[in-house]
Formats: sequence, structure tokens, C-alpha cells
Amino acid sequence: MRAIDRLTTERLAIPSITLMEAAAEAAAIEIASRFAKNLEGKSVLVLCGPGNNGGDGASLARKLSLMGAHVDLALFGHFENTKGDARTNFEIVRGIVGSSNVGESKSTGHVDVELFTPFSNSAGSLSFYECNSEDEMQEFISLNHDIYVDALFGTGLTRPLSGIHLEGARYLQSLYEARTKRPGDADYLIVALDIPSGLNADLAEPIGEAVHADLTVTFTAPKPANVLPPASEFCGELVVADIGSPRNLIVESPSKLFLIEADDARNWLVRTRYAPDSYKNMHGHALVIGGSRGMTGAPALTANAAMIAGAGLVTIATPSSAQTMVAAHAMPEVMTAALVETGKGAVSFDAYDQIKKLAERAGVLAIGPGLTAEDESTRNVVRALVEERTTPVVIDADGLNSLAPWPDDLRGSIELPLILTPHQGEMLRLLGTNDKEALLDRVTAARDFATKFQLILVLKGTRTLTASPDGRVFVNPTGNAGLGTAGAGDTLTGVITGFVAQEFGTMRDERDALMAVVAAIYTSGMAGDLAAREQGMRAMVASDIRRHLSAAIRALDPEGEMP
Repeated sequence: MRAIDRLTTERLAIPSITLMEAAAEAAAIEIASRFAKNLEGKSVLVLCGPGNNGGDGASLARKLSLMGAHVDLALFGHFENTKGDARTNFEIVRGIVGSSNVGESKSTGHVDVELFTPFSNSAGSLSFYECNSEDEMQEFISLNHDIYVDALFGTGLTRPLSGIHLEGARYLQSLYEARTKRPGDADYLIVALDIPSGLNADLAEPIGEAVHADLTVTFTAPKPANVLPPASEFCGELVVADIGSPRNLIVESPSKLFLIEADDARNWLVRTRYAPDSYKNMHGHALVIGGSRGMTGAPALTANAAMIAGAGLVTIATPSSAQTMVAAHAMPEVMTAALVETGKGAVSFDAYDQIKKLAERAGVLAIGPGLTAEDESTRNVVRALVEERTTPVVIDADGLNSLAPWPDDLRGSIELPLILTPHQGEMLRLLGTNDKEALLDRVTAARDFATKFQLILVLKGTRTLTASPDGRVFVNPTGNAGLGTAGAGDTLTGVITGFVAQEFGTMRDERDALMAVVAAIYTSGMAGDLAAREQGMRAMVASDIRRHLSAAIRALDPEGEMP
């Protein structure tokens, strides 16, 4: 981001202070929108550090006062230690306050504290405090405010907060916690500029105590800590504000970490829209290989989701003793096929030729839901199917366990991609370890695995990650805790399978399995969010996710879904 800001100034001759003003303007608009665009009479406390984040806060304080708010700005640090654009904005605020001051308050005994009576005008008021001790904090924290703005530290922080800045962050955190303990008793908004103070912008793990915000307005593009948990959980609602940097500078940046947006899913849906003359074979045939005696729901959940996601045809291949129950769970539109089984009711290696024949008519295979990996015969058939595949293959659940630890010689390819969808436990087994430290940096772990084995890896969890063979990693922002219910993983596998089936059925020349997967994950998470809004997270089950897929798809591409 520092490079993008610098290049914006160099290439477009946009002064850096103009970018600071644009950031403040964007934040002011976002804050006002939370109050029906009317800040008249609202009380605001802006806590500023001495750096550029504080400069953003100083500019914001001025703009909010002009929008009718009564704003108290507190500079945590010595004014003499500020510099550059930040100092310019602090000077402007001090100049406004001083020029209309009708008398300073009684000295607090600290020569570096300047406490002015509010500057009043027809729009609002503005006060300036300089704070370097806990005692000086009492001058302004004893007042109640409607809005609290964290502008203490931005993206440059690399070590834990300390001193008076830590006390400022603790004060904001105490407000957040007090409201959590007494819902409804305190009605105020806590806003962070760019990133909550106390977080290292580059890290998913907090480096110390940090501010918990209700709203974070970040500028130009999200930073890793804005989107990767647990750090992202401090951000509250995240808004990415455009402040004037050219889009091409972001595209050209060396970052390989991306936040999935609605447009990513929408663009894929537009690419694969149903044509007037399209029919089932043009939307792909998905073959789901799964199920075992006593595990008959999982393959049905996967197949049903693939069907609703838009696949033209879906078949479940399952052990013969499970076929009746699997068919009972599946939608009537889903076909089933009985496979030779072991004595324990699992898929036998003797079913390999049957599956290969079924796969000849399929455009994508999904292997694993309810399969069981306890039988060596089943593990062997999974390995053979993946090694000798003639279509893209999505591997989940016991399909993954059958291949764990992942064979060093097994690779994906652009023509015949492998798509793995592990949760944390399955990922550790693929890595051949029980040490959870191996996934402490989930982005790096996913990227390393995907690039080493040239496959698409979907690492499920809070903020699911999709890693590609070229090292790009995509963070998915949709979804909620309700998706932790039984069968949600099988449903996600079905949506991915359905989207990949359409990609390979519809797009004959420029197939892009990665974008199909990215779109599937975003859309499935969105369906989960719609389900939660309707009935709450606690009561949500996997079938509810599938039931809301239609609404999610229509919300993303309403025009394309109409006849």
C-alpha cells in the first residue's frame, strides 16, 4: 500500500495530502450513512496517534464537525513530534480551534496540554486535546459520545501497543466490552480507520492488545489483517473505500492474496448463463462417488447441491447395500448406480471398472462424501481413480483421508484439475502431521501445498481459503458460524462440483476451474448467510444452505436467471 500511495503521487501528480483528505472524506460519508446521513448534534471522539493514521483522524474530525457533529479530537503524543501530512492536518485543526477560541480552560499543570473551549459554528463544533498521560485522558474520556474513532495507529504497526497509546486502545476496548456485557444499554459506534489499532496489518494473528471496532473503513484495498481471522474479527464490518489510486496499480502489485468479491461470482455466473438453446448435456454431468453402509446422507447432500447449483445431470455411484437409502435421500432428479462393495459395505476395488464406465459420461467427479477410508480396497480405488482420471476431480472427506498423507508423486494439471476441500483436521492428515502449528499460517500452508502439487486447495474454516497452483490465494468473506453444521461440507462440495460441471460443460475453449471454485465458495457462503437471516445460525442445517442457493444466484445475476 505504501508503494501504491507513492506511485499514485508520482504518476498522477496527486499530492499525498489529497489522498489523506480523500480517505477522511470516505470515512465521514460511511459514518454518516450509519446515522441516516444526519450527524447534526451527534457527539464524536477521535483518538489520534502522531502518524498518518492520526492525520486521517484529524482530517476526519474537521469534516465531521462541518457535517454538524460536536467533535473532540485527542492527539495521543506531542504535537511537536508530528510531521508531514499528519502535522499539516493537526495544524489546521489547531488553527481552527485557536482562531475562534473565547478563552482557554484552566491549566492542568502539564505544559504540553492545550485544552480549548469548543469551536462553534453553524455546522458543529471542534475541540483539540493533547494527551500524554492517563490523567490527561480524563479530560475527554469522561464525556459520553455517540461515535468513537480509532485513528491511533494504522498499517505501519509492527510491535504491541504500549504507553499512552495502549491506554487509549484499552479505553476503546472497554467501551466495546461494556456494550457486549449490557446489550441495549449503550448505543454508540466504534470506527477504526484503515485497521484497528494494535494489529499488524500483515498478520492474521494479533500481536498484542487491540481495539475491537464495529466498523473499519480501510482505504484502496483490504490488508491481510482486515480479512484473515482472528485479526479480522477485530474489524467488525469492513468497508473498502476508493480514495483515488488507479486500479491498475493494485492489479500490478506483487500481492498474491485476494479477497473474493460479489463481482467475482457474478462474472462467472454471467459467463455460464443458460443460452436459449441450452439443455442438460450442455451444463455438465457430475458423478458423485460416495456413501457406505450407514453413511447414506452425505453423497445425497452433495448430489442435491450439485443439481441445484446448475449441473445438467447428476449421478451418485454408491455401494449396492447403500443404494436404496441414498436414493431415498436424493432428489428425484438425481440418478443412482450400485457398486460392488466390500464385506463392510464400502466401495470395493472390484467396482473400479464400473466407475470408469460411469465416468466416461461425466464431466466431473466428486469423490469422498460418506465413502469411509477404513477399508484398504476403498483407498486403493480412490487412488486409482485420481491417478487415471479423465475429468476434473473434486475430493472431499474420506476421499482425502484415503490419500493421506498426500502422495509426493500425485499432481494436478490445468486440463484435468484436482480440487481438494479439506477442513483443518483433514489438511493436517494430508500434510502427514498432528501438529496444529503447521496451519498457524493458513495462507502459507495452503499456498505451499497447492503450488507443490499443482492443484486447487480449498482450506475450509472461518474465512475459507482457495489456493491455486500459481500461488494465488483467495479469501472468502461470505458465510457464518451456522455453516459449521453437519453436512455443510458435503453441500459445499456439491456446489463446487456443480459449478465445475457447468464450467467444463459450457465453456469449450477457455475453461477456468479456479474461477468456478471461487464463485462456488462465495455463492454457497452467501446462501448460508441468507439462511441465517431467515432462521438464525443455531437452527440452520445443511439442507437450508442448498434451499437458499437459488436466492443467492438470483441476487448475484438477476438478469441472467430470467427467461
